[in-house]
Amino acid sequence: MAPAYACGCGAMVPGPATRIAVSDEQSVLRWDGRQEQIVMRLTVNGDAEHAAWIMPVPHRATVRLGDPALFDQLSEAVAPVHRTRYHFWPRTGDWPFDDRHLVGDGAPPPAAGGARVGVVGRQRLGPFDVARLTATDPAALQDWLRDHGFALPGRLRTALQPYVDRHWEYVAVRLVPDTRGTPLHGALDPLHLTFAADRPVYPMRLSRLAGGPQWLALYVLAAHRMETRSAIGGPRPHVLFAGRVGTRQGPLGKLAAGTPYLTTLTQVFPEPARISGDHELRRAAADTPVQPVVYEDELRRVAGIPAWSLTIGGTLAVLVAAAALIVVRRSRRPVTPPPPVSPPAPLG
Repeated sequence: MAPAYACGCGAMVPGPATRIAVSDEQSVLRWDGRQEQIVMRLTVNGDAEHAAWIMPVPHRATVRLGDPALFDQLSEAVAPVHRTRYHFWPRTGDWPFDDRHLVGDGAPPPAAGGARVGVVGRQRLGPFDVARLTATDPAALQDWLRDHGFALPGRLRTALQPYVDRHWEYVAVRLVPDTRGTPLHGALDPLHLTFAADRPVYPMRLSRLAGGPQWLALYVLAAHRMETRSAIGGPRPHVLFAGRVGTRQGPLGKLAAGTPYLTTLTQVFPEPARISGDHELRRAAADTPVQPVVYEDELRRVAGIPAWSLTIGGTLAVLVAAAALIVVRRSRRPVTPPPPVSPPAPLG
């Protein structure tokens, strides 16, 4: 397990001589045409009692804790529908063969700072010590991290330079467990970021520092179905789900108000070093729905009896009956007696 200098939309830096890994990351991006919101939840493992997480944002952000129930509702919203498809001839799992066979089939993301680091705001949110920073030099972040006991890797300073050039700001979060002496472990409380955005963007550039393949799972809420402008160094993202949110209740209903169309994107980056930038999103050509489907194959039956056996049995019965009829007809056919034999003529 390597130090997590990169995760999906930011960078994770552990304390000295400790390690931390992001084993799972879920993110929701909401865009209403003027404002973007990102709700993200990280699941971490390792021996680090403290860590820092840095996320670049294009404009000044406000930060608050998110609602974990949002992700439960999203999982339900994009869950596959179950359908049954029937087959006539028996397969593995059907009588007279083995166990039943289940087949799954799926339809298979500016405000300029000063010359030195500027702390826009500081707040404590649950286990998070959140600082909102401005800077025109990655050294500003290095100073902040060093003052809090973290070392900024050289590669990370280089990766942050494009954001500095575009005058982005940063959300720097210090993660501290609730109990002293306890390593950071498991699912952390979600963080909810809000900032102005004339176009939706999901920061991904820092993921190029990852030492192994990266997996993106992104929920996008907007007025219409959304897509990425490019693949940014990986295969094209796969649309796992696209459709309107059917609930108005709970955190999902609240977040989806005004942005009712949900698009779920997944993408794999086998070579993170090829990641070339951030995911910019745009409206898709059409609001075509996509729904994952799980098919359960069943043998067609009639009154509980396999249809194929009835067909074979019926065919055999017809053949037997036809043969019997032929035999009966032949047995009832009258027998024509042989012609009489004339006696021999007498000899002269």
